[in-house]
Amino acid sequence: MVGRELDAEAELDIDGTSVYAWLDIDGVEFGFHPASPEANPHGGSTVPYWSVEDLDTERQRLLTSGCTHHRGPLAVSPGRRVCQLVDPFGTVFGLDGP
Repeated sequence: MVGRELDAEAELDIDGTSVYAWLDIDGVEFGFHPASPEANPHGGSTVPYWSVEDLDTERQRLLTSGCTHHRGPLAVSPGRRVCQLVDPFGTVFGLDGP
C-alpha cells in the first residue's frame, strides 16, 4: 500500500513466519516490521507521517483502498491536522496536512 503511494517498489524478506517489508526511496530505507505482541505490539512503534495537500481526500482514498481508521483527524495547530491509519498488514502510519 505505502510503496504504491510513494511510487516505490516494496521489497519483502520472508522468513517463513513473518514478513519484513521495506522501501528504498532515494537511498533512504523505510522498514516495516510485522506486528507481534512480543516484538512489535500494534501501535507501539514509531509512526511515520506523510505530508499531504488535502488530509480528508487522502484519508478517504486510503480507507477506500483497504486501510482502516486508527485515530484522528486531530487539529494539532492552526491550519494543520493529522490522522493515523492502519494498512492491511497492521502498520500504523500517519497523514499530516491541511
